[in-house]
Amino acid sequence: MSQTPESPSAGGPAQRGPDAHSDVMRGRPAQGVAKMRLRAPSRPFLVLWCLAVGVVVVDQLTKAWAVTALADSQRIDLLGSWLGFVLVRNPGAAFSFATGQTWIFTAVALVVIVIVLRVSRRLGSMWWATTLGLVLGGAVGNLIDRLAREPGLFRGHVVDFIDYGGMFVGNVADIAIVGAAAAIMALSAAGLELDGTRAGHHSASDEQPVMAEEAEKADAMGEGEHRDRPVPDVPEPSELPAFAENGTSDGPERADDGGTRGGAAESEQP
Repeated sequence: MSQTPESPSAGGPAQRGPDAHSDVMRGRPAQGVAKMRLRAPSRPFLVLWCLAVGVVVVDQLTKAWAVTALADSQRIDLLGSWLGFVLVRNPGAAFSFATGQTWIFTAVALVVIVIVLRVSRRLGSMWWATTLGLVLGGAVGNLIDRLAREPGLFRGHVVDFIDYGGMFVGNVADIAIVGAAAAIMALSAAGLELDGTRAGHHSASDEQPVMAEEAEKADAMGEGEHRDRPVPDVPEPSELPAFAENGTSDGPERADDGGTRGGAAESEQP
């Protein structure tokens, strides 16, 4: 009687697919495990964010102090008439430039923030991380004023309180933005790229992923050629030459017979 093979029970252990088994046998992690791994943020990335957050916190705390301590429009001298504190509501750019164009500078600040966030993923230079951290912190610090302060959303006036000899008035965010602008010009003149390399040069870390990718492609092509290579034909046992019981094959026997007959014919000739 033929027996029907039993099907695996629904409660039994699930079988792993051939792909996962082959990955484990080859020493490669399973695809599910590989996708769950998260790359740790780099040091320049952390420096950028820590510096940006620090600039925003200091900027907003000093502005809150200025609004409270300088509410009566009095001036506090630090270095005589050269440097002091005075409260100014600025609808323009840094250091009270271009007043009356608040919405334009709000849009510019948003664009700058988006650009800094995009390039921060490929940072490899501590100099650029520091510079972009100042840019991001200064842009966010003044953007908070334009969004949250009077007279309204996207039109809020920035709080300035640092008086530079009566020429212009600024704040901590303005100092960060101007300092970052000077650093950007210096780094660009020095040819330092965002990834930490000099202009026209590539680091070894950039070449390693390319070499690894090329090696994987070569291995894949080699495996494909090995699978597509034709298997040589192996003769069947019936096609092999038959051997006699005395250990000689038919071929040698015929050769020996021919040789014997040839020798007999030669002996008959006079």
